[in-house]
Amino acid sequence: MTAVRAIAQHRPSGRASLVMPASVTLTALGLLAAAQAGWLEPVGAVLAGVTLAAALAWFSVIVRDNVRELAGSRDDSLTDALTGLRNRRSLVEDLEDALGSATLEHPTVLVLLDLDGFKTYNDTFGHPAGDRLLSELGAGLKGTVVGQGNAYRLGGDEFCALFTAPAKPAHHLAATAAAALGQSGRGFSITASHGLAVLPAEARSTETALQLADQRLYETKAGRGRSGTAEQVRDALVQALGERQPELRGRLDGVAALTRAVARALELSSDDIDVLVRAAELHDVGKVAVPEAILNKPGPLEEVEWAFVRQHTIVGERILSAAPALVPVAQLVRSSHERYNGSGYPDGLAGEDIPLGARIISVCDAYHAMTSARAYEDALQRDDALLELRRCAGTQFDPDVVESFCAMAAGLPADPLEMTA
Repeated sequence: MTAVRAIAQHRPSGRASLVMPASVTLTALGLLAAAQAGWLEPVGAVLAGVTLAAALAWFSVIVRDNVRELAGSRDDSLTDALTGLRNRRSLVEDLEDALGSATLEHPTVLVLLDLDGFKTYNDTFGHPAGDRLLSELGAGLKGTVVGQGNAYRLGGDEFCALFTAPAKPAHHLAATAAAALGQSGRGFSITASHGLAVLPAEARSTETALQLADQRLYETKAGRGRSGTAEQVRDALVQALGERQPELRGRLDGVAALTRAVARALELSSDDIDVLVRAAELHDVGKVAVPEAILNKPGPLEEVEWAFVRQHTIVGERILSAAPALVPVAQLVRSSHERYNGSGYPDGLAGEDIPLGARIISVCDAYHAMTSARAYEDALQRDDALLELRRCAGTQFDPDVVESFCAMAAGLPADPLEMTA
C-alpha cells in the first residue's frame, strides 16, 4: 500500500491519472481469465491476483484524493484567503438558508460593516501592515459572533456579521460587531460604520436584505462625515451658554450624564443615545434669546415674562436646525418642555406624541434641578426628589420613564452634594 501511495502522489492529474491503474486492472483480469482456462501456471494466477488488488487500492487512493481536492476547492471558494473568514459567496448561501428558517420570534440579524480610517492607515503604514490589521480585525469579529452566527470579509475593508442565533437585540449586536473592528494606536484610529437588517421582519429575500443593510450603512457613514461639524457647532453653543450663565454649564453636563444613564437602562441604540445626549446638553440653548432680567429674576415670573420663557424651545429649535447634522437634536429640544398630560409647551403634546427622548430629558432635567442648590430654594435629597418624580408621573412625566429613572437612580448618592456631574 505504501508503494501504491507513493505512485499516486506522483500520478498525472484528471483523467490521465486513471489510465495506468485501468490498464493494470484490465491486464490482471485477462491473466486471471487465462488461469481459469488452464492457460496459465498457478504462480501466474497468484501474481495476477496481487496485481489486481494493487490496482484496486490505487483506484481507492485516487478517488479519495479527488474527493479531498474537490472539498478543498469548495472551501477555498467560500473562504477569504487573507483573514480566513467566510467570503461574499458564502454569505449569500448562508443568508438564503437563514431566510428559510428565520421567524419573527427567532429572527436573523444581518450587519454590514465598513471600516473608517483604513485607507489612511494603509497609505501611512503600507499594504503589508494593512493586511495584518485586516487579519487581526477579522479575528476579533469572528470571536465576537462565535456561538451566535458567522463573520465574513466581503472584500477590501468591508466585513459582515450574520447572527442566526442572536442573544441580544439587533442594535446591541451591531454595536458589538462594530466595536470588534475598532483599533487605535499612535498615529491612527480605525472605527467601523454599520447598517443592519432584521429578517424576516424587514426583508424576505437575500437581495432585499443586502440592499436595506447597505442603504443604512451608507446613511451611517454619511452621518459620521457630518458629525465632526456637528460636534464643533455643539461645543460653540455650549460655550456661548456658559459665557452668559456660568452656572448653566455644570447643570447641562449633569442633565446630559443622567440622560445617558437612563437611555442605556432603556437599551436605546448608540445612535439614538448620541442624539439624545446632545439634546440634553442643548435643550436650553434658546434661552440666549431670553432677557437676563427674566432669567435671573429671584421671584415668580409675570405672565408676559413667562411668554418669553415659553418661546425658548422654539428659538432653540431654530438655532440648531441651522446645522443639518443637528436637525434630530433640534426636534427633541423643541419638545423638551412638553408635559405628559398635555399642559406643557410649545405645542401642548401629550403622552406618546411627545418624542421619547424629550420625555427622558424632562425627567432628568427635573431631578437635576430638584437636587441642585439654588439661591431661593434648598436642594432635595435623592429619595425626596424621586418621591416627587413619582408623584408627578402621569401628569408632568411619563410613568415608564420615571420608573426606569428611579431604578437607575438607586445607585446615585443620597446627598446631591456628593454627586459629580
